[in-house]
Amino acid sequence: MAILPYILLAVYLLAVNFYALQLVRTLKRKTAERGADPKAGNGKLFVAGILGGAVGAYVTMLVTRYKTDSLLPMIALPLLAVCNVYLVWTLLRSGILVIA
Repeated sequence: MAILPYILLAVYLLAVNFYALQLVRTLKRKTAERGADPKAGNGKLFVAGILGGAVGAYVTMLVTRYKTDSLLPMIALPLLAVCNVYLVWTLLRSGILVIA
């Protein structure tokens, strides 16, 4: 059994979740400093969530108490997180990642 695909998947997921974490922190800081529109970065958050960073983005939003006027990120990110976890679990269980 080849271990390289699993390592690549883990590195990818860590990188995307770290990007989502940094994105939420940056958006929160920009909103606090300049009074910017809290909805300005929602598109980037959704893209990061779709690519696999929904768990990191949502947890960071909860920990940092990220405030937004829109309920959409607070509803869509947990749904994307469930989809991301299910997709990874399915890939690992089905054996698709095995390149032996």
